[in-house]
Amino acid sequence: MTEIDHVVLLDEAGRAIGTAPKSSVHGSDTALHLAFSCHVVNDAGEVLITRRALSKKTWPGVWTNSFCGHPRPAEPVLSAVRRHAESELGLILSDIQLALPLFRYRATDASGVVEYEVCPVYTARAAHEPVLNPAEVMDARWVDPADLAASLVTTPWAFSPWLVLQAQQLHLFDAPESRRRAS
Repeated sequence: MTEIDHVVLLDEAGRAIGTAPKSSVHGSDTALHLAFSCHVVNDAGEVLITRRALSKKTWPGVWTNSFCGHPRPAEPVLSAVRRHAESELGLILSDIQLALPLFRYRATDASGVVEYEVCPVYTARAAHEPVLNPAEVMDARWVDPADLAASLVTTPWAFSPWLVLQAQQLHLFDAPESRRRAS
């Protein structure tokens, strides 16, 4: 029997108030729930963006941050970040940092499905190429943060709304040369 993934439901103050099957929380009247996003950089200072699989319920086929997901009930968010990095991209992360602990958003996609999440945002490093899980990701690219920032300004409709909103708050997209590490 397949285990059903559950998400953590939240009240308006961001406190856990219960759980629900993941499959039941994304619809036209989505309950506020806990999620996370992660932006991965490589040793060249490039950021990994991914294109969501066409089978995804929300924003299928849209370019977004490296990966995102939902912690399971009682699972620490950092453990969920590591779990999703491995299962979606085959990545082992290092230097994981909490960049936006209170990020929260609500957005509706073209099909009417709503995302409504408290979504802590992390940054991390990876030293190797991703191995894509086609159920989650259909494409991935390492890009210069300045080029991505410019694209997010000129064509925000081509990206997930959470990536556009996060980029406005993340220093990941400011002066990328200052973050590059010597090889």
